[in-house]
Amino acid sequence: MKWFLATLFTVATCSVLLAETRPNILLILTDDHRWDALGSKGHPFLKTPNLDRLVEEGVSFENAFVTTSLCSPSRASILTGRYAHNHGVVDNYHAVRDDLVFFPQLLQKAGYETAFVGKWHMGDTDEKQRGFDHWVSFKGQGVYWPFDEGLKVKGRYVPQANRTGFNVNGKRIPQKGYLTDEITNFAMRWLQSRIEAEHDDKEGRKPWFLYVSHKAVHADFLPPNRHAFKYENEPFTPPVTWAEKPEAFQDVPKWVMNQRNSRHGVEFAYYMDLDLEKYYKRYCETLLAVDESVGKLVEAMEGKGALDNTLVIYLGDNGFLFGEHGLIDKRCAYEESMRIPMIARWPKRLQQGAKVKELVANIDVAPAILKAAGVTLPAAMDGADFLELARKELTGGRGPAPTKPAWRKELLYEYYWERNYPQTPTVHALRGERYKYVRYHGVWDLNELYDLETDPTERKNLINDPAYASEVEEMNKRLFEALAATSGMAIPLLEDRGTQFHHRKVGGTKGAPFPTWYYRPAGTDGK
Repeated sequence: MKWFLATLFTVATCSVLLAETRPNILLILTDDHRWDALGSKGHPFLKTPNLDRLVEEGVSFENAFVTTSLCSPSRASILTGRYAHNHGVVDNYHAVRDDLVFFPQLLQKAGYETAFVGKWHMGDTDEKQRGFDHWVSFKGQGVYWPFDEGLKVKGRYVPQANRTGFNVNGKRIPQKGYLTDEITNFAMRWLQSRIEAEHDDKEGRKPWFLYVSHKAVHADFLPPNRHAFKYENEPFTPPVTWAEKPEAFQDVPKWVMNQRNSRHGVEFAYYMDLDLEKYYKRYCETLLAVDESVGKLVEAMEGKGALDNTLVIYLGDNGFLFGEHGLIDKRCAYEESMRIPMIARWPKRLQQGAKVKELVANIDVAPAILKAAGVTLPAAMDGADFLELARKELTGGRGPAPTKPAWRKELLYEYYWERNYPQTPTVHALRGERYKYVRYHGVWDLNELYDLETDPTERKNLINDPAYASEVEEMNKRLFEALAATSGMAIPLLEDRGTQFHHRKVGGTKGAPFPTWYYRPAGTDGK
């Protein structure tokens, strides 16, 4: 009996110590949130006070990227810490493999209580996934608004939209209102009892992990009525492209010029006569509900004293182009597509108000969360603990600040051609601290090299400039070394699924020419 009581006391004590020494973890993911769509980035009109608060009280990772700029592949990279060529999710139509380990599974084994609320979007399913004790999701893209009428802003047809409501732990629950608010409410209901248990110091409580995964701000951009047309009268300057100012650009790839007249180009965007200014303003208005959601979650934790023992991480699953290079949407390796906001707040371990310049990515999220929870990292992960770049000294101010770890100087980027959206070719790129090298596969076209220090908007392609020939050669070599080192020397191939959007606008821009330096006179020796 004494042994039993001693064992029971030990288990209860360890449970309390676990909850006290390991942080709670809140991961918030938004869709299509590009890096500069934040008030704290000096946006001319967008106000995001709650996200700005996280930046002010936490760490802003100024050079944060995704390794594939597409919803499902990026979300799989976040969950596995692996590149798309390793996890195998390379489009928005196929599910994840059964053999993949999601980091929440490892949190569960370490004693965490886990929950997922929001957009899953890997395969045509909303079934409960491994690694989560509590589950709330919807199929495909879901919908911002479940009714035909009621929203001030009207939208277009969106592939994979679904109105079947929510799967809440296996029970079908209808969607009753605006999706961002519904996701927030589901998250709040689960969160409330956990933070109250922590506040009351209840025996047996566990540390928790909550993954809030928004649909917003995915296209089509439909803000809630309380924010509709809020920015209608704000100034907007469309980006300059090679079509309006060809003298400002150099060696634009053919595929970029051809994509201008496609579903993902400004001339035929989503097969409509799209008003780019209105579209961008609706995007910003849609983001406001996400900012409010962040505020509600943070304030709920703060009100019960749980905030400072919680690691909060916020990021976008990819960026979004609003006319830059004549393009719409994502997928490519331009900055607007692959660069995202990434913010972390954890006052017990991270610096306050810090701005980290190193290159970090979505593949670093899983390793960082596992390390924060005291879990050993699986060898298969391609990412690293990015929070180490912002650790504060833990010696009460008496010792030196921690030394930053050795960190990557270049980031590997990849995107694999989709039959559904054939406008964008297969892309492999190295994004360095100064230069970006982009290599296209399976297409007769130009590669790209940009000096991001002198050309941050990527207008002057240096790929054929003799002064940069050695840089091209060296970056090409390092690109293949990075692929080989991560088992990436094969192109993933999946069976055809979904609609193919290959059309061009009648009467629109014709096919693009090859650059003049591609031409040469006929010779006699064939060399």
